[in-house]
Amino acid sequence: MPMSTADHLEALHTQGFTVLPGVLDAPSIATLRSLIDTLQPIHWDYQGLVDDHFKCVFNRGPEWLPYLDLPGVIELAEAALDEDCHVIGQTAWRSHPGFVGADLHLDHLVMELPETLLADPGFRLPMQVCTAHLYLDDIDADLCPTRVIPGSHRAGRRPRPGEIDWHGRQAEAVLCKAGDVLMFRSELWHAGSRNRTADRSRYLLQVHYGRRMVAQKFSPYLAFRFNPDVLDACTPRQRRLLGDHQAAEYD
Repeated sequence: MPMSTADHLEALHTQGFTVLPGVLDAPSIATLRSLIDTLQPIHWDYQGLVDDHFKCVFNRGPEWLPYLDLPGVIELAEAALDEDCHVIGQTAWRSHPGFVGADLHLDHLVMELPETLLADPGFRLPMQVCTAHLYLDDIDADLCPTRVIPGSHRAGRRPRPGEIDWHGRQAEAVLCKAGDVLMFRSELWHAGSRNRTADRSRYLLQVHYGRRMVAQKFSPYLAFRFNPDVLDACTPRQRRLLGDHQAAEYD
């Protein structure tokens, strides 16, 4: 039986991550891979020997907009971060043979908290930022799987230099199919891994969601300008995700 949004939300609270299977169908996967192959670096993007990294791809054209609010993913983001959440980034990656992923880390920690508090089943730490990984390849042990330590969002701190486990539990590879989505909260300890294949590149689209009060990370910041064609093509929900909120206390 498929997991409901409530089930996935519970997993974010208890495990710190969840996998949504089959979010993208084969034509959508092929389209996204083709779109990534057309990207050229601008601003802070880069193309290296073993990886390519393109920021704010939603602003390249309307064809990227459907991937901001994919069915199942956007409902989970809104359940986790409130209905007025927004997108703080959308990044496309190609990781080629020889790529070395990031060491164990977390993405964002609002404040350090005592682990005893976070271990209390009566206390649930609200989420501030969540990331969705849209995998465009079948991810096996050799094709740079994302590695996660279940429950480590309750550590209340960042991993220390050289630390490789939490409570004796080391990072586990998330093996999944093309079209699956990994959603995880920003406090989760996670890591990248190597591309050990001889001839395969991992294609990945990241969408970062934040509560309204979390700043949007649209580089190059002061020089950033929205593409008018993108704004014209937005649905009301997509406009909100890009920052078109109703007036509130600090506006």
